[in-house]
Amino acid sequence: MRNKYAIALVVILTFCGNIWAQEDENSEDKKNAQTEKPEKLKVQANNIVTDPIDPLAPARAAFYSAILPGLGQAYNKKYWKIPIVYAGIGAGLYFYLDNNKEYKRYRSAYKSRLAGFTNDEFYGTISDDGLREAQKTLSRNRELSLLVTIGIYALNIIDANVDAHLLQYNVDDNLSLVPHYKINDFDKTGDLGLTINYKF
Repeated sequence: MRNKYAIALVVILTFCGNIWAQEDENSEDKKNAQTEKPEKLKVQANNIVTDPIDPLAPARAAFYSAILPGLGQAYNKKYWKIPIVYAGIGAGLYFYLDNNKEYKRYRSAYKSRLAGFTNDEFYGTISDDGLREAQKTLSRNRELSLLVTIGIYALNIIDANVDAHLLQYNVDDNLSLVPHYKINDFDKTGDLGLTINYKF
């Protein structure tokens, strides 16, 4: 019976001794931590040289394209777009002028017939109703060509403005959007997603 008490006493004393030893070690660590000076934190910054952002650049590019089509693209250094702008505007103007010329031909022939003359270039081949329908079609085509030309001119201005905005857009490695594909270990299906990385 005494042996049981002696063993229990030894176990309790050993346990309490371990606890006191840990408390002493913790208190010594705290004292050492208080007396030691912390190391200085060194931060190295990457020197990223970027072009300064000009907030008026998009408005300036749009203004230049409004004055002279293609000038905004030249301001943005997108020279390859200038022939496309002039080809689109030139094609629209060509169809407008061609439809206008044909409209005037049919219009003058129709007026000549209304005046009672029979010497117009379409006499004997096209009836009066045919001349009226041709005038309607050519007038509609002429207006459509004018709308297309104005639309291409407006697109030229919008393109210069948007391009100037995108030239100042931040696309460095510290800011990235990366697609990733991962196999799920639980049910062996694929997970597709996007990872957004931003480094400060």
